[in-house]
Amino acid sequence: MSDGDPCKAAGELLRRAEKVLVLTGAGISTESGIPDFRSPGGLWSRYDPTELTFDRFRRSRETRKIYWQIAAESYPVLRDAQPNAAHRAVVAIERAGKLLGLVTQNIDGLHQKAGSDPAKTIEIHGTALRVTCIECGAEHDREEVHRRVLAGDETPECDRCGGPLKPATISFGQAMPERETAEAFRLAAACDLAIVIGSSLVVYPAAAIPEEAVRSGAPLIIVNREPTPQDHSAAVVVHGAAGESMSRIVEYAGCRLDETG
Repeated sequence: MSDGDPCKAAGELLRRAEKVLVLTGAGISTESGIPDFRSPGGLWSRYDPTELTFDRFRRSRETRKIYWQIAAESYPVLRDAQPNAAHRAVVAIERAGKLLGLVTQNIDGLHQKAGSDPAKTIEIHGTALRVTCIECGAEHDREEVHRRVLAGDETPECDRCGGPLKPATISFGQAMPERETAEAFRLAAACDLAIVIGSSLVVYPAAAIPEEAVRSGAPLIIVNREPTPQDHSAAVVVHGAAGESMSRIVEYAGCRLDETG
């Protein structure tokens, strides 16, 4: 770890890097008004996530009903949120030609809304902005399904096959997307710098991505309000707000930050 100003030290690492992998977690989006569902008062303090597994969703209409109650509550927050300075800092890294890839644990689509290239963005836990049928895979318009739920359709079904509809997020007990997960680890092995923003690094397999980067020889920067289990292996640790910290880091690196978003 570095002495002195950690943002300046992180900026120097970023300035020298050419193939940067960024991993983001809930902490980058809380500054956009999206609550961390795992925090006290979050959704998972009011609902038991072990009762909302993917297997239960498939088998139980009551579980689907509860799931869609949660979705109806959380979707407007996700839909209406706006990117913050940390999202724009990631865009600045990309526009400087340094971004190898972006992996996010978030389901809010804020990186794309900020201007990140969808082709370079891996939503490893899926997205709440799309709805799919768990039987035939057909996509359905998220707004239209949301209106159906608000109008009293407690367990919306697929127009094509009648199967249960579900937001395209990864639920507890649901298999991670194989292609996206493999690509994330490939990028980790190929990067020359890994930056973690707003992740507690306790949820696997996402938490293993920076471990793979370090194992492959890349320095690691961690920007998070609280300590993480991987702080000891990081070249630089910044304990602070994601937006302010990342703005300073990209400025030190000479990457132009679009303040307006």
